[in-house]
Amino acid sequence: MKKKVAFYTLGCKLNFSETSTIARGFEDEGFQRVDFSEMADMYVINTCSVTENADKRFKNIVKQAQKVNPDAFVAAIGCYAQLKPEQLAAVDGVDLVLGATEKFKITDYINDLSKNDFGEIHSCEIEDADFYVGSYAIGDRTRAFLKVQDGCDYKCTYCTIPLARGISRSDTLQNVLDNAAEISAQGIKEIVLTGVNIGDYGKGEFGNKKHEHTFLDLVKALDTVEGIHRLRISSIEPNLLKNETIDFVSKSNTFVPHFHIPLQSGSDAILKLMRRRYLTNLYIDRVAQIRRTMPDACIGVDVIVGFPGETNEHFLETYHFLNELDISYLHVFTYSERDNTVAAEMEGVVPKNVRNKRSKMLRGLSVKKRRAFYESQIGTHRTVLFEGENKEGYIHGFTENYVKVRTPWDPALVNTLCDIRLTEIDEEGMVRFEFVASEVSL
Repeated sequence: MKKKVAFYTLGCKLNFSETSTIARGFEDEGFQRVDFSEMADMYVINTCSVTENADKRFKNIVKQAQKVNPDAFVAAIGCYAQLKPEQLAAVDGVDLVLGATEKFKITDYINDLSKNDFGEIHSCEIEDADFYVGSYAIGDRTRAFLKVQDGCDYKCTYCTIPLARGISRSDTLQNVLDNAAEISAQGIKEIVLTGVNIGDYGKGEFGNKKHEHTFLDLVKALDTVEGIHRLRISSIEPNLLKNETIDFVSKSNTFVPHFHIPLQSGSDAILKLMRRRYLTNLYIDRVAQIRRTMPDACIGVDVIVGFPGETNEHFLETYHFLNELDISYLHVFTYSERDNTVAAEMEGVVPKNVRNKRSKMLRGLSVKKRRAFYESQIGTHRTVLFEGENKEGYIHGFTENYVKVRTPWDPALVNTLCDIRLTEIDEEGMVRFEFVASEVSL
């Protein structure tokens, strides 16, 4: 009988890509992968340091696993496991905690899967996390997350990621291209590029700080890979999103007109406290360049509310800045204190209720922005890639410029690219359409 292993992933696309690669390693060792809700011999939880109440969520997930199988071996890996290994090891039922460099060698640390009396810790000093492990995630059959870079050399005052993942380092260009070809050979139509700071791509590619290739080199090379229909850039820092990259994407065969660009604050005073590497003027320039070259592009923005020192005036500055900016949606994060960060020691702490109120205001603005963007797309011809899930009788998909559409469930549409014309926004805020051609000729 094959041993069974189940995985639970918290956090970002990067974590999902790494879980997927680790899971394939287990399959190579003869394990059978099952869903986390099923009976398994081992449960692996890939943790996140950005999640608020990370320890509370972790405890609940461990309880879920123990409910299904009280005798199962439980392992914690990922960012929170690197930052707070003792805390996770002390959770009842946890047998193994692996830090940043050990997680990819997890099968080396398990023997007979018998429970430990105490959580065993194997974690490194983060300075040792200086080598690169490539990975990609295949979830549903329509989209894959391809990791191209890891770690970060930035010193933003609120962020623990450099402490959890180490220095900035990259996959070799050839390896990225090989992985992309491998993904497309499996019939997957869209690849999302992911990393901690993907605009920093090239640094550490051959174990040194010199950039052998740039992010633009990567984009140009991926555009030539046979069999890829869509490439999407995930989050990229505004100072690293160069105009040359924007111009190339606008003329690309496969890169889609969708950008997600962290802003974090619309106040220059707060950006300086955060030690971000740009001010609002540069951000305005990047958005303007995208709009000049791709008027219908979707532009998403990350923003943090309630950072220490953020007064009502600073917040309103951010609100008005975003309100006037030609963007499509927001990801709003409520600031929460993180141990061993500069911001945690700063004065001007914003009360929790004020943080929540500001968050609610920006979430409301995001709804308005997304609605306006969707309305601007009604009547346009687009290509939609349909996903694989039946959600309450509907099949969903995304256009190249990230408009979410739906139509009554039809299994024949799963993983197809279709030409459509957007017609109206429905009561759920999603866009309806009519088919122009059933499947795009590829």
